Amino acid sequence: MTARTLNSALITALLTVSGAVQAGSGHGDGFATRARVLASTPAYETINEPRRECWTETVGYETRSHREGGAGGAVLGAIAGGLIGSTVGKGDGRVAAAAVGAATGAVVGDRMQQGGTRYESVPQQVERCQTHDSFREVISGYDVRYRFDGREYSTRLPYDPGKWLTLNVSFSVAEDQRGGRWRNSRNDWND
Repeated sequence: MTARTLNSALITALLTVSGAVQAGSGHGDGFATRARVLASTPAYETINEPRRECWTETVGYETRSHREGGAGGAVLGAIAGGLIGSTVGKGDGRVAAAAVGAATGAVVGDRMQQGGTRYESVPQQVERCQTHDSFREVISGYDVRYRFDGREYSTRLPYDPGKWLTLNVSFSVAEDQRGGRWRNSRNDWND
């Protein structure tokens, strides 16, 4: 045998063993096949995305009062009362009358000015908010019916598979087979 033939035989053997090891790892006795999809129906889920809506509203009036002129009425009243009081009496009585007139004029002038108080109504603004539910439907998956080996099956998938579905088929020996006999049209044994 030549070296070239020996090398070719070794490479072929290694590739064959490598393929068998890869085929056997993780899948056991199994294969991939295709199954015909009979129906694919979207499955919906309802989700809520609430939204908040706010606005400004007038709820009432706030009353404010303003006095016009400050102490001007009392000052003017004191001056007028002092002048009028100084015209009454003689000597020291005139000074006393002017003082009493000034005090009385200040009180009268202040009271007259209070009649000048102005009231103002100002609208009061309040922010109001309300949350509204906003429901919408989203596709959560697809309910798929398919036929394999003459039987119908169903599953839910996260995508629409189209006309064909690829299946990983694997076999394992059923547990405890001692209890019953099994008969199938493919084999006619009934031990």
